[in-house]
Amino acid sequence: MIPKFIGQYINGEAPTINGDGSFSRDFTYIKNVIQMNELAITTTNENALNQIYNTAVGESTSLNELVELIKKELSVFKPEVATIQKNYGPERMGDIPHSLASIEKAQKLMNYQPKYTIKEGLNESMKWYWNFLTEKINLK
Repeated sequence: MIPKFIGQYINGEAPTINGDGSFSRDFTYIKNVIQMNELAITTTNENALNQIYNTAVGESTSLNELVELIKKELSVFKPEVATIQKNYGPERMGDIPHSLASIEKAQKLMNYQPKYTIKEGLNESMKWYWNFLTEKINLK
């Protein structure tokens, strides 16, 4: 959903959120996933081997918060994005209202401490998204 919202903003379109935007997820940045994989590969803790872990941040972000973070980050590249309002559509049947991953097991067994919050991840990746998507749709 993050690339979709970014693409909509870049195209000057209002992103559509299903429901009232209060549903939340534990979004994580790709570098947290890489960090977790490196920890799993290099661990010397025998109890950590052959386990299943949640790779996440351990923080909840609502869809309303997510869209506002994206809007703020993209406004640096395209100021008119700041004026685009979001749309609300019907809730998706069967959608889970709130999802928050427990990272306690990874913290305990592999000393996992995610390095990036959703805000930090968006901040770091927005230039890449901007360059990739604007090049793809010839908006530069």
